[in-house]
Amino acid sequence: MINRRNREPFSVWAPAASHVELVLGDSSSDMTPGGDGWWRPASAVLMNGTDIDYGFRIDGEGPFPDPRSLRQPNGVHELSRSFDSSEYEWNDSAWTGRQLGGGVIYEMHVGTFTPDGTLDSAIERLDHLVSLGVDFVEVLPVNGFNGTHNWGYDGVLWYTVSEGYGGPAAYQRFVDACHAAGLGVIQDVVYNHLGPSGNYLPKFGPYLTDGPGNTWGSSVNLDGEHSDEVRSYILENALMWLDEYHVDGLRLDAVHALVDSRATHLLEEMATEVAALSAAVRRPLTLIAESDLNNPTLITPREAHGYGLDGQWSDDFHHAVHVALSRETTGYYADFEPLSALAKVLTRGFFHDGTFSSFRGRVHGRPVDTEHMPTWRLVVANQNHDQIGNRATGDRLSATLDTGQLAIAAALTLTAGFTPMLFMGEEWGARTPWQFFTSHPEPELGKATAEGRIAEFERMGWDPNVVPDPQDPTTFTNSKLDWDEVQNADSARLLDWYRQLTALRRSQPDLLDPRFGSTAVEFDGDERWLVLRRGSVAILINFDDVERMLPARIGGVLGSFATEGAAILDNGEHGVRLAPHSVVIADAAL
Repeated sequence: MINRRNREPFSVWAPAASHVELVLGDSSSDMTPGGDGWWRPASAVLMNGTDIDYGFRIDGEGPFPDPRSLRQPNGVHELSRSFDSSEYEWNDSAWTGRQLGGGVIYEMHVGTFTPDGTLDSAIERLDHLVSLGVDFVEVLPVNGFNGTHNWGYDGVLWYTVSEGYGGPAAYQRFVDACHAAGLGVIQDVVYNHLGPSGNYLPKFGPYLTDGPGNTWGSSVNLDGEHSDEVRSYILENALMWLDEYHVDGLRLDAVHALVDSRATHLLEEMATEVAALSAAVRRPLTLIAESDLNNPTLITPREAHGYGLDGQWSDDFHHAVHVALSRETTGYYADFEPLSALAKVLTRGFFHDGTFSSFRGRVHGRPVDTEHMPTWRLVVANQNHDQIGNRATGDRLSATLDTGQLAIAAALTLTAGFTPMLFMGEEWGARTPWQFFTSHPEPELGKATAEGRIAEFERMGWDPNVVPDPQDPTTFTNSKLDWDEVQNADSARLLDWYRQLTALRRSQPDLLDPRFGSTAVEFDGDERWLVLRRGSVAILINFDDVERMLPARIGGVLGSFATEGAAILDNGEHGVRLAPHSVVIADAAL
């Protein structure tokens, strides 16, 4: 098993360099090549504590930060600072972890989750997450980037924790506090590209490839010359979070952008390494992929010739729910207009499973093996950072939907059988937007980013004049959660509904049945109602803005929500009459 701790302190991989110097504060010394591309200090470096500032000068250029730097107290362009993660005294020895199946994930961005935007301030809100009934906190990327704030996907030093969030010591405190509260931690990591500023990896070696790039620039070198060390760089990083920082899982960003032609794909290799570590630490360790491929091979076990990841995001679920509620059908929403699209997603996992995608102009996806694959391998959301933040104004569902519709979205997400993921603030219908924000110190990068955002929205038919400037500091501050909203009557009512739903998941085993065959759907696309049956539990939904009679029989009501008044207007032998924009969860009649 790969072990990062075996690396010699202050060593660095620079296979093409002819001269490397170790810079320690104001002094420097030559390093010795090892013949394997690695350079090591010519003499032992005295470790006087952990706060040693250092870097590397490559063939006279630099000094540059350590590619495996754990701390960058002065920014990604400056010297690294040593940090010993083993000095922290963990208090989670009794923590046995959480398996993905049956869990509820809560996605959050540290910088906008609280007014202070730090890991320590996030700890103060963990009680809220416990009362909400979630099992995992999924944290958007925290590694070092240039600037003061962004989403986290412009990171350039993958081993660091942003100093603005509190640095690596604060990260340890956060994970420890989560475990003490009974919450697992899933860390969002980005291995498909690096940010546009502060990326000095090419100075050290061929971390990037000259071959086909991706949406964000050059691809990472996973299959070319010297790619063995590049892959180790990634795998060691993944294991660092799971082992040294006690994280319970990783969310792997946009794996479709990983260009890897090797016989054993990086993802399969990662799954193998993580499984070995899981056995060693004796707790579940989870890998979740974000993928635009609709390819169940990613989550097929290795023994069945898949990659062996535990889960993957299903954007099809989001699109189907979004369209059913909002009736928005521009761009990639177009194929999801009929209510039958939602019915298909609920019963078969993907909508595009080898069908024609009008947005892509081609056939997309492949079918899920519904006979054998458990439903929980698909992670679903009615809102997430991408689906909100990549809209023109970063508007949440709460900007256009009423409380009943938000309650329907919650019910579908939390009862459908998949692994539900909530986006911070949705549980009370937060009114604050979550916009795309950046803080590039370089004016040219800021201008290019703003122009690129406008170009992205052309195919969606959104007005470019309403797109906020990502570089404007208010775009960031406007995106921070307003926790005072929780006191509003509608917000408090919706929050209580979310708590009811997570409690129902725990008390109703049929809602956690992982077999696709345990789910059945009836619907009427014209009258816009849908009945989702999960074993002995029925979820009745009226999407329409007028009352509707659903031809269903129910027993005891487990929960209900309507925009106004009672959800059930009549319950007789001919069916159940529901109020506009309402949902009822009940025992299905025998």
